[in-house]
Amino acid sequence: MKAPISSFPPTQISFDRKELNTITSLYGRMVAAGEWRDYSMSFLRDVAVFSVFRRTAENPIYRIEKRPKLRVKQRQYAVIAMDGHILKRGNDLKTVLRVLEKKLIRAVDPL
Repeated sequence: MKAPISSFPPTQISFDRKELNTITSLYGRMVAAGEWRDYSMSFLRDVAVFSVFRRTAENPIYRIEKRPKLRVKQRQYAVIAMDGHILKRGNDLKTVLRVLEKKLIRAVDPL
């Protein structure tokens, strides 16, 4: 008896609609604040990556990664800085992205 097609592992990892909505919502706020300008997405066998750029021709300043195989041990979502330093890791995407939202909070000079 053949196994159902759905039981085979995916050929690539990707973000689902809810995850993409969460990421693009943050991206839109950061673009409006003038912090980010461009992004790219990569969907590979073991990882899905949303890379954020300050300028188009540069290296990404942040990478938002999803690695489902690390769900139990190290958590599946990670925000990684340009230098490779892991800023935050967790199983809840919104919680992990909070590390980037802190960049939106700035002191305002009184008039």
